[in-house]
Amino acid sequence: MSKKHKQAGLNRRKFLKAVGIGGAAAMLPGTVRAARKGVELATLLDISKCIACGECVYACRDVNADRYPEPKKPYPTMYPTGRVKVADWSDRRDVDDRLTPYNWLFIQTSAVEYEGREYELNIPRRCMHCQNAPCANLCPFGACGTDEQGITFINDQVCMGGSKCRSVCPWNVPQRQTGVGLYRHLLPNFAGNGVMYKCDRCRARIAEGELPGCIEACPEDVQIIGPRDEIVRKAHELADSMNGFIYGENENGGTNTLYVSPVPFELLDAAADKGPGRPHLKPVADSMAEANNLTEAALVAPFAGLVAGALGIGAKLLADGGDDDE
Repeated sequence: MSKKHKQAGLNRRKFLKAVGIGGAAAMLPGTVRAARKGVELATLLDISKCIACGECVYACRDVNADRYPEPKKPYPTMYPTGRVKVADWSDRRDVDDRLTPYNWLFIQTSAVEYEGREYELNIPRRCMHCQNAPCANLCPFGACGTDEQGITFINDQVCMGGSKCRSVCPWNVPQRQTGVGLYRHLLPNFAGNGVMYKCDRCRARIAEGELPGCIEACPEDVQIIGPRDEIVRKAHELADSMNGFIYGENENGGTNTLYVSPVPFELLDAAADKGPGRPHLKPVADSMAEANNLTEAALVAPFAGLVAGALGIGAKLLADGGDDDE
C-alpha cells in the first residue's frame, strides 16, 4: 500500500466525515443508548456491498495508531532456546493482506461460481467477538476479557504474549509482537515474549457513543452496528432478501460479528487465501462446550484473576516509576 494511496484514503474519509456522508446510516437507532446501558452489541456486514476500497483498513490504522507496539531491541534471549519464537512485525508495518500486530483488519477476497453466476466477494476480516470467547475464558494471565457490550479485548498492560488466546481461537486471530509489554520487566527470558494484539471494535469510541472507525469510514455502508437481537433479525431479513447465507450467528456458540453473503460460505472458504493471519470461514462448533475447555476454564479463572490483579499492580508501579530503558 503506497503512501500516496494511504493519503488519498485519509483525505477522502475526512471529506466524507465533513459533509456527513458514509456513517449516519451505519448505526441502528438506539445504539448509543444501548451502549451506555451495557447492551450486547453486534455488527452486520453485507459482503455483497464491499468493493475492497480499503477505507476500513486505513481507518482502523488511524484510530489505533497510538496503540501500536513500539518494541525495544535487541530482544531478550528466551530459555529454553526456541521455546517461544520471536514475532517481529515492526519492520513490516505496511503489510495489509493479513492480520498482524499493526493490522487488525484486512480484506479477504473470494472468486466463486454459484448457480451459474460468477461472484467476486470481499470480506472484511477481524476478530469475531465471540459471545463466550475461549480466549477470554482460557488466558492464564487474565489479560483477555469480554465486556458487557459484547466486545472481546486484550489488556496490553497485563498481556505477557503467551499466545494462548490465539491457540484457542477458532480463527487464530490475535497476533504477537515481541519486545513490548510486562515480560521485559518481569521475566524477560522466560515469559511469553511480547503482547498479543487484535481488534477491540474501537471500544473507547463506542464508550463515547461513536462509531467504530471501520464503520464510520466505509463509503458503501457495508456494516451496521446495534443491539445483537436487532442485528440478528436484520441479518435474517437481508439473507432472505437475497436468498443468501449467514455466518457468525451460531459459529463457536454465537459471535457478535455476522456476515451475510449471496453465496454459501463453504464456497467462499474454499476460494479464499488462508493461512497464518488469514482466518477461515468454516463452520465452528461451540468450543467452550467441550469438556476439556470447561474444565480448564474452571481451573484457570480464579488463578487468572489473581495474576491479572498482580500484573496490573506491577504495570502501574512500572508506569509510576518510569521505564529504565527509556
